[in-house]
Amino acid sequence: MREGATFYASRPLFFESYMEPERLSLSETLSALPAEWPEDPFPQIQARLKQTGEKVVVLDDDPTGTQTVHGVPVLTEWSMESLRREFDNDLPAFYILTNTRSMLLPEAQALNTEIGRNLAAAGHITDRPFTVVSRSDSTLRGHFPGEVGALAEALGGGFDAWTLMPFFLEGGRYTIDNVHYVAEGEDLVPAGQTPFARDATFGFRASRLPEWVAEKTAGRIPASAVGTISLDDIRGGGPERVTEQLLAMPAGSICAVNAASMRDAAVFVAGLLAAEEQGKRYLHRTAASFVPVRAGISPKPVLTAGDLDLPRSGGALFVVGSYVPKTTAQVEHLLASPGMAAAEIRVTALLDPVERDGEIARVAALTDDALGEGRDVAIYTSRRLIADEDAARSLAIGQQVSSALVAIVRAIRQRPRYFVAKGGITSSDLAVKGLDVRRAMVQGQILPGVPVWQTGPESRFPGLTYVVFPGNVGGPTAVADVRRKLIL
Repeated sequence: MREGATFYASRPLFFESYMEPERLSLSETLSALPAEWPEDPFPQIQARLKQTGEKVVVLDDDPTGTQTVHGVPVLTEWSMESLRREFDNDLPAFYILTNTRSMLLPEAQALNTEIGRNLAAAGHITDRPFTVVSRSDSTLRGHFPGEVGALAEALGGGFDAWTLMPFFLEGGRYTIDNVHYVAEGEDLVPAGQTPFARDATFGFRASRLPEWVAEKTAGRIPASAVGTISLDDIRGGGPERVTEQLLAMPAGSICAVNAASMRDAAVFVAGLLAAEEQGKRYLHRTAASFVPVRAGISPKPVLTAGDLDLPRSGGALFVVGSYVPKTTAQVEHLLASPGMAAAEIRVTALLDPVERDGEIARVAALTDDALGEGRDVAIYTSRRLIADEDAARSLAIGQQVSSALVAIVRAIRQRPRYFVAKGGITSSDLAVKGLDVRRAMVQGQILPGVPVWQTGPESRFPGLTYVVFPGNVGGPTAVADVRRKLIL
């Protein structure tokens, strides 16, 4: 199932029966690793980027990839005029929201082809050097290698390697000994043994990245052909060793990168930039933690209510479209918080052509009334299990629910004090189709891994604080914590 739907699969798609996942102690595993490289290369990364003026362009397959940056724009359209404006300004990076995780592969490939060609043309016209990151899910869901291949070709090909780096510190995703792990409380679980790996559209078995590449390419690229940058390389040899490893890889390789800290990411990027100085060219498939390092964006403390230009009155709007079990617990805590109004959507009604329009109108009216009274309100779907094991039908169900959420938001007349969208695909659809956002600025993060946008003047509610809350981030009280933080 897609994250934008409010369902999850009725049974594991890749396991005959439930298997208790292997678990490692997070603290013991990290403490047993070699000491980090002693020198921080981040200042040198920033100095080099300032000298070259290189722009980092991030194609984000859902809007949650902005969860590690601040002070950069997000585009929801990619006309030549818009791209030229971004290449001409002095900001270090910009994002293009593709939302391809909500699409089938041919559509995702076509979109990456279109954007890649426009980027190549705009970069040529403005004579601005740039590098491209295909940002995707830190739990390894997404159209790999299909959309990356389409993007590479549209950009002119000739890449010496694709780097694969799903490390995401804020979400507890670590790659150690080539195995990608997801932190669950105090444990590390191999990604292939988590619920994310049983996704009906993007499911997988392998947790070791070379084997994952082999699985995703149906054996076309065997695990033995996947290059790796190990933590021993990064922590023992530093940037020079990383450069040496990259230069030794055959042209057209895929390189899996291990990382367990932001220092590891900085060491890798420093080595990468040195390889680029020798004429090498790379395309990146990464999670969110790679981007600020590659773009030279310094860390910023999490936001407070005082950092945002929030109205002192009015009701806040929460719209929940993530299906993952973690979200269900978060919804329960949110609804239990004082003064919270609830607008539950009956999913069975949304999927019934006779009842659909009436259900949309009912929920929109209920929400408008609550906002008009200055109450915070949560729109969420019923938690009853609805699923289909066929990827296309699963995607279609998710799209029906997501389009209904858009219709509800478009029918709301009252401006919210702020807006929280829970779920990657949901937050994309609501921003683009519900709020008419074309360009937004990333303000920072309200919680680790939870980005905040300010909508542009073209949107339905200009200057609105829009919280993009990933479906797979945060503990049980996280959404309620955001509400508490934004009380003035």
